[in-house]
Amino acid sequence: TSKELVEKVNVELKRQVAYLSRKEIIEESLKNYGGAILVKDLKEAFDVSNYLAPEHLEVLVENPVNTLPSIKNAGSIFLGEYSPEPLGDYMSGTNHVSALGVYDFVKYSSYSYYPKEVLETFKDDVQTFAKSEGLDAHANSIAVRFEEE
Repeated sequence: TSKELVEKVNVELKRQVAYLSRKEIIEESLKNYGGAILVKDLKEAFDVSNYLAPEHLEVLVENPVNTLPSIKNAGSIFLGEYSPEPLGDYMSGTNHVSALGVYDFVKYSSYSYYPKEVLETFKDDVQTFAKSEGLDAHANSIAVRFEEE
């Protein structure tokens, strides 16, 4: 809902991508599939998200748990500033990958919500897992949440 925030995110994205080990892959992905959508309010944001049906959805708003009824089409949902997507890959068990079964034909979503104090207790473990897979952007998504402003 904020053009200023979109601009800040774009600047931060360029800053972080510059030092990531998979820089070329990330830049190509952003070029072909990246973008920001400026919306008038959160209702419109969830309408757009539900239309796009993302595999991963991070909801970074106050009281993110309250937004769950608005989310109709998303794979793994990560609620709040301290519930980044790598938690689903390495810790919380809300990963989008599973063997084919009856649930592949039924729509469902999983979600994660971690307060800062909880993520802080194992942030280094998540970063270690991510780095061991060569996914330093995943590790960085944890690290930047604990950088001093």
